Amino acid sequence: MTATAAVLQRAARLREELERHNYAYYVLDAPTVPDAEYDRLFRELQQLEADHPELVTPDSPTQRVGAAPAAAFGEVVHGVPMLSLANAFSEEDVAAFDRRCREGLGRESIEYAVEPKFDGLAISLTYEEGRFVLGATRGDGYKGEDVTSNLRTIRSLPLRLQGDAPRRLEVRGEVILFRRDFERMNAEQRAAGEKEFVNPRNAAAGSLRQLDPRITARRPLRFLAYAVAEGAGIAADTHSALLDHLARWGLPVAPERRVVHGLDGLLACYRDVGSRREALPYEIDGVVYKVNRLEDQARLGFVSRAPRFALAHKFPAQEALTEVLGIDVSVGRTGAVTPVARLKPVFVGGVTVTNATLHNEDEVRRKDVRIGDTVIVRRAGDVIPEVVAVVQERRSGGEREFVMPQTCPVCGSRVVRGEDEAVARCSGGLFCPAQRKQALLHFAGRHALDIEGLGEKLVDQLVDGAIVHTPADLYKIGLLKLASLARMGEKS
Repeated sequence: MTATAAVLQRAARLREELERHNYAYYVLDAPTVPDAEYDRLFRELQQLEADHPELVTPDSPTQRVGAAPAAAFGEVVHGVPMLSLANAFSEEDVAAFDRRCREGLGRESIEYAVEPKFDGLAISLTYEEGRFVLGATRGDGYKGEDVTSNLRTIRSLPLRLQGDAPRRLEVRGEVILFRRDFERMNAEQRAAGEKEFVNPRNAAAGSLRQLDPRITARRPLRFLAYAVAEGAGIAADTHSALLDHLARWGLPVAPERRVVHGLDGLLACYRDVGSRREALPYEIDGVVYKVNRLEDQARLGFVSRAPRFALAHKFPAQEALTEVLGIDVSVGRTGAVTPVARLKPVFVGGVTVTNATLHNEDEVRRKDVRIGDTVIVRRAGDVIPEVVAVVQERRSGGEREFVMPQTCPVCGSRVVRGEDEAVARCSGGLFCPAQRKQALLHFAGRHALDIEGLGEKLVDQLVDGAIVHTPADLYKIGLLKLASLARMGEKS
């Protein structure tokens, strides 16, 4: 039976709506509808496509059957790990970094390369015989996703290098959106009646991690290189010289990079870039310092998951005023009962913040945070929202003080606090569903058993449905029981 215009229109609308929900769920980790509503829309589209097979398209949500958008990407093991950088939030942190480098190298003063810290998605590019052959995301630093086809659509990324590039070259860099391109994308979203992107970083990440490269091709993504991971025979003895080579080979690098000497040079550069931050064509959240001489980098080496020769100096977190609507408590893996401020939604540092940690009861008292207060909220390190201070002048007298509950709000067990401890704890242990959930997530995490797909939503179902009580129960779940859970059915 041929599809009518109404059926075609309904199928198109369902695909658009499901893709928006998929993006919120898998990329932003911020579901926009309950699972039941998503499943209802999904089943409706499945039925339409079953009745009219000509409607099925390769990029239809039904062709993914609930898998994360990254599920179709191949895995890439990084030959040279893509490690994170240590962060600095104060001049004292930078001074300590400079001192460690000088002591490690036995020098009075050190030459540093300084670059903007891009706020985008870190990737690795591999070129062989001058041709682009592989592109991967950072992932966990050791394994990433193969996004080669999508990266090929970025016009600023050369598919073939110029000049005397090494036979094999691995370049590290960032996929970003320029401010003007981001604004244009959101104007198009508004004109189409679709949800706007929250910030350039999320828009860049979501655009690159599309299963259909044609979607990525429509997004004005850009690439900027900032390091070489592999490249034998490059005639360079400094990091800045490496970047100059990349530019000659046709790879875009930040024009704001420079070389400075000593601590004073680092701090002067940081202040200068910070003063011009809003005038840059792209968003940055700090500057990166690297010991410039490659030989010195090798001598300093690495510690844990970060290089000793580099540091990310973050700009002060953005702040905003909002109202405390309530103070709830969350229960962690070890039973820690943490006060959390429930806030009137406020846009801070590129995201909408609705909750902020208050750490513990003593911290609530020290800051004198009360329900109904106007407070200053900051995204510490541009990541974790926290209440910085109360705006005392705005108090009306009707604010209410926080009282730590005597019993756990989840399981009803007694909340206890040791004499010398700042943290109150639920005494329920694994009897407490909240502690059980966090224990399972910890057990399945990357640094433990690394169980793929066992995330918060699945753990919620397993615990709330009384299917799993201890980590050992994970090995006893039958296929039928697992398939009965939301988003866990067999693929058709």
